Amino acid sequence: MKKFVIIVVSLMAFVSCKNETKKETAPVVEDVAISDVVSVSGRQLLVNDTSYLIKGICYHPVPKGKSTQRDFGTLTQDLELMVEAGINTIRVYAPIAEEHVLDEISEAGLKVIIGFGYKQGGKNDIFSGSFIDYVNKFKKHNAILMWELGNEYNYHPEWFGGDIKNWYKAMNDAAGLIHENDLSHPVATAHGDLPKELALSMNPNIDVWGMNVYRSVRPETIFKEWKEVSEKPMYLAETGADSYMQIAKDGYAQGINELAQADATAIILKATFNGQDICSGVTLFQFTDGWWKAGNNEVQDTGGTAPNSTGVPFDGSPNEEFWGIVDIDRNKKKVFDVVKDIYKNTNKTANK
Repeated sequence: MKKFVIIVVSLMAFVSCKNETKKETAPVVEDVAISDVVSVSGRQLLVNDTSYLIKGICYHPVPKGKSTQRDFGTLTQDLELMVEAGINTIRVYAPIAEEHVLDEISEAGLKVIIGFGYKQGGKNDIFSGSFIDYVNKFKKHNAILMWELGNEYNYHPEWFGGDIKNWYKAMNDAAGLIHENDLSHPVATAHGDLPKELALSMNPNIDVWGMNVYRSVRPETIFKEWKEVSEKPMYLAETGADSYMQIAKDGYAQGINELAQADATAIILKATFNGQDICSGVTLFQFTDGWWKAGNNEVQDTGGTAPNSTGVPFDGSPNEEFWGIVDIDRNKKKVFDVVKDIYKNTNKTANK
């Protein structure tokens, strides 16, 4: 049954950014019909008052041999594969401007976490304040699950005049402005690993904390840490494994190794869904291999960081172009069936 929400908002809101610029919004008076209302209750994410478990995928489709720009030309095929894999949520790093794309995603039964960047040339970004125009345009669309601000910006204080507090203030102000304009969707952020006290204290307006967690095959170690610092919902905004071993390790051979990716992902996803009392799910990184990320996008480049220098399973070396559950031509990798089996056989359990 559809829910109809009458929203009457009269506001004069401001977003303060790094350069102290402000965006004034005009008063909004609307009669808005929204079929799905997304909310939070305690540690739970709810859709129409029913607990929602994110079985998701990060999605940034860039074709090989072309520009580095996102392209939805394979959307129909991609959605068919996602539905087959039991995926219910897509996470994108920039707003989807094409309404027909959102329509097709919704028609396939999936929802989207829409990410906003800080400084994107004044196009739907936080710095200019133009993000709120996108929110107001699409807040009635049934595809929307959450709005998400930034991606691992806590790792880059140099982007904010060397002071990460500039980002935290802008993020909290932006989240507050979204709340004033949209009563039917939570606001999240994608934080690099566990937020520290500064981030939490400066961002009371964030409803859901996404975390990009690369702790080898032990993402669940963050759940206890989060429980001790916050009572809000969280989810794994990124986690996973690539299919290239920089070195031979743990019984996995050097080179392209889909088995290593599949085995690591199985451990990670099972641990994630065993923690539903804390964690609202995951958007696995990522749907397709990204040939555009490390060099010539006519070929698939290797060249990760030094082995054993990061939390990537098992070699500690992320090879940026090998993270897909399908390859660039949409051929299923070994990990696809792992994701399919776990996503389709995992149900939402009651929070403890």
